[in-house]
Amino acid sequence: MFRTEVKVAQTDLDLSLQDKVLTVGSCFATVIGDKLQQHKVDALVNPFGTLFNPLSVCSLLSAAAKDTGKYSPELVQRDGIWYAYDLHSSLSSPHKEELLQLVQSRMQETKAQLQQSSLLVITLGTAIAYRLRQTGEVVANCHKLPASLFERVLLPIGEMQTAFEQMLDHLKQANPSLKVILTVSPVRHIKETIELNSVSKASLRVLCHQLQQAHEEVLYFPAYEIMMDDLRDYRFYKEDMLHPSALAEDYIWQKFVDACYAPAFRQFMQEWEKLQRAVAHRPFHPEAEAHQQFVQRTLQQLQALEQKYNIKATQEKESLRQQLLPKP
Repeated sequence: MFRTEVKVAQTDLDLSLQDKVLTVGSCFATVIGDKLQQHKVDALVNPFGTLFNPLSVCSLLSAAAKDTGKYSPELVQRDGIWYAYDLHSSLSSPHKEELLQLVQSRMQETKAQLQQSSLLVITLGTAIAYRLRQTGEVVANCHKLPASLFERVLLPIGEMQTAFEQMLDHLKQANPSLKVILTVSPVRHIKETIELNSVSKASLRVLCHQLQQAHEEVLYFPAYEIMMDDLRDYRFYKEDMLHPSALAEDYIWQKFVDACYAPAFRQFMQEWEKLQRAVAHRPFHPEAEAHQQFVQRTLQQLQALEQKYNIKATQEKESLRQQLLPKP
């Protein structure tokens, strides 16, 4: 057998369809979060945009957990657009007050999700960060401002761990039963050089190990190891040869579900994915009687699944209803 399969141990999470989830961090957190949403899990996905370094992740999660409505990020303006150093560039606005309102809204939304969630998934992208030369503060995003404003640094493991310890304390106060899964993003950050990327990933992996050993509520999911050791073939990468392909994402997603979710959820997944394929089906002759009957049957199956699992399939049903011909 020409592969080394990573065996992921079963956790004791035993999550259900009704368990809420929050995902934060690099683009891999978005991948997992999006797949949870696609499978009708109430998941809040990267509410502050893509975040790569651990200090920015910890700072924002701590602020959300203890949100008092007074969080005030440092704002900068470039080309008539306002940005926040703490947030991804996707959270921006031509109007300063509008951006501040957006940030407060995301804080409140994140705090509410934290308080109600069973699981927080944090994906760490890189230990390479950028500090403002003027203040020494780490920024989440440089927003294409002059490089002279920033100093590139490799974050020490001790500094990252201290930030996580403080954040975990804040999370416990907001939600004592919350479980945290840490992952290291398998995406290579080669703009920092391949050598530094290796050092960065190693630092993050040591950080995750130390936190897992020190806190019973902290778990580790080996997305990085699955990509590097199990799927170590470029056919599992996108064209940039850096990001996992859709096939790789699906493989890692299935490992995640098998490790974290109860058998009832996995049964739901099979039924739901079958119906998703039916909803996505586009015939050559939509007006044909056979297709109209197919649409009616699929609608009935969706309604039955809604009742069985207490979910809402509003968009899927609307998509099907649009294919129905008017009754004569």
